[in-house]
Amino acid sequence: METLKIAFFCWESLGSTFKVGGLAPATTHLAENMARKGHEVHFFTRGDGPGDALIDGVHYHYCLPFGDNIVDYCRTMSNMLVDAFRAHDTPPFDILHFHDWHLVEAMHLLRDKNTVLSYHSTEYGRHGGNFGGWWEFQEISGKEWYGGYIAKAVTTVSNSTKTEVMWLYNVPGWKVTVIPNGIDPDAYRIPVDPGEVKKHYGIHPLAPVVLFVGRLTYQKGADLLLQAIPRILAKRWDVQFLFAGTGDMRGYLESAANGLPVQFLGYVADEEHNRLLNACDLVVIPSRNEPFGLVLTEAWSAERCVVATEVGGLAENIDNYVNGIKVPVRPDSIAWGICHLIDDPAYMQRLGRAGRRKVLEKFRWSVVTERMLGVYEKLLSGGPR
Repeated sequence: METLKIAFFCWESLGSTFKVGGLAPATTHLAENMARKGHEVHFFTRGDGPGDALIDGVHYHYCLPFGDNIVDYCRTMSNMLVDAFRAHDTPPFDILHFHDWHLVEAMHLLRDKNTVLSYHSTEYGRHGGNFGGWWEFQEISGKEWYGGYIAKAVTTVSNSTKTEVMWLYNVPGWKVTVIPNGIDPDAYRIPVDPGEVKKHYGIHPLAPVVLFVGRLTYQKGADLLLQAIPRILAKRWDVQFLFAGTGDMRGYLESAANGLPVQFLGYVADEEHNRLLNACDLVVIPSRNEPFGLVLTEAWSAERCVVATEVGGLAENIDNYVNGIKVPVRPDSIAWGICHLIDDPAYMQRLGRAGRRKVLEKFRWSVVTERMLGVYEKLLSGGPR
């Protein structure tokens, strides 16, 4: 493929101080890997640094939006980043790649270009598969529909998300390509002394540790894991639980966890995140809705065994009893999955090793980047429009 000039539009990145969730690493690492292949990649995003920066081969262009609510804020961001884009559109960009709904208004203004929209999730999914009644839900869902309508090509992170956007927004199947999120597995497999890490948190070195990593929101199901804990302790009294992440359910969860062997760690920096992954005995992903689930590939990269609810990308990617355990979205089922594994360290290690093998085969950035470039090539050669 000839060298392309590519514009990424995303409201968060690792190249700025604005990082909310998995969208930042997913888009940043994709941009970096495209730049390593010799393409000229520009990343239009929020940031409180200088207007422009070159980081790991990617050209960043920042703005500082404002607004009384999330919809107004994203409208301002779209207008500001379109101005920044036009200042760098000579020679013209070959591909404009938009990530999620936040910059759909920018895509509207630039809809005559070769535009790609990636759905990393939907507003419906972010609310755990519920239809919201408040006005922001309706506005955001409308933008997700319009983005799928005007984009020349669409990608989703899983087949379940493809089905979701086809069902919710009538995006035609021929327009959608499924491309999972990528990962650098070696970044997550680090040597640690599990006993020392556990002692740091006041846990006995031999006590089994169950780790939850994610936003403390309804979608991510931390409350389901919490409700499962008494059932787990009835079988194995010494299991300890670490919850890493922040979110609007934290206060409720902390109150509900009173008297249980649970610690809420809040935001955890990347280095400590990796230490926890490599020191824990089991990672649990109890989501009610999960388009892909970066925590899954991170845990597998660290050769950790996973118990996850059978939803979305988790259901698609886990081979049951081969590289993880899939359970229904219920506290008693989550408890059963954990209890099924917790007394058999050799079994958990075997599942974790199988998970890492799957990451190496399917989710490495070299594989994912080539697949995304294939979407661009098809669009430039007169494919889906």
